[in-house]
Amino acid sequence: MSKSQETYSKKEKEKKRLKKRKEKEEKRLERKANATAGTLDNMMAYIDEHGNISDTPPDPDAKIEFELEDIITSVPKQEEFDMEATREGKIDFFNTEKGFGFIKEIGTGESYFVHYKGLTEDVIEGNKVSFELEKGMKGLNAVNVKKIQ
Repeated sequence: MSKSQETYSKKEKEKKRLKKRKEKEEKRLERKANATAGTLDNMMAYIDEHGNISDTPPDPDAKIEFELEDIITSVPKQEEFDMEATREGKIDFFNTEKGFGFIKEIGTGESYFVHYKGLTEDVIEGNKVSFELEKGMKGLNAVNVKKIQ
């Protein structure tokens, strides 16, 4: 007669494996029975009038109606201003090695790009200057920049 191939350790491992499988199945069934937290209503989120996320739906009485014509879906038009007018400003930054800088307009505080080709005389940071504007590839550029004494 031949000896059985099943040893004591093999039997114990098989028992542990079956016990683990049974426990796992019981836990799955218990979760399924108590699955009220996973409903769609519990997972829903709302945004209130201040832009904060909330779990309560908004009040229908506080709803604001808008006319379709009041909604603006385009870029607002820029203010028209005289490009030919001479403006005054101060050299905020100028890199002589690279040949460019920025002028901060006196009064408005707007900053404009200036290239060395737009200068009529040499300038350094802190100089008061008069200049005109022209439209460049990336915005308005200062041209005809002259020092003011």
